Amino acid sequence: MKAIYALYPQTVKTVGTDAFDKDGNQITIDLTQVNAWVDPEAYKSKRQAEYPPIGDQLDALWKGGDAATEMLAKVQAVKTKYPKGVS
Repeated sequence: MKAIYALYPQTVKTVGTDAFDKDGNQITIDLTQVNAWVDPEAYKSKRQAEYPPIGDQLDALWKGGDAATEMLAKVQAVKTKYPKGVS
């Protein structure tokens, strides 16, 4: 449904694969376009699932030195694996 709302901003309600505007009029949607849509923010949830726990990140920052350097490398590896704008 996120694709429908992104591609058809006049949509205020969806029922199954049907979309409706504020006046209740059905919006004609192209399911091929909807199915081909790629969420430009999908990288965020993928990164979040693989980042080290925030407590570990803060601990590494507090310790500094090698611990901070190692944590930065872990975080950067996740960012490289899931770059912005790529799902």
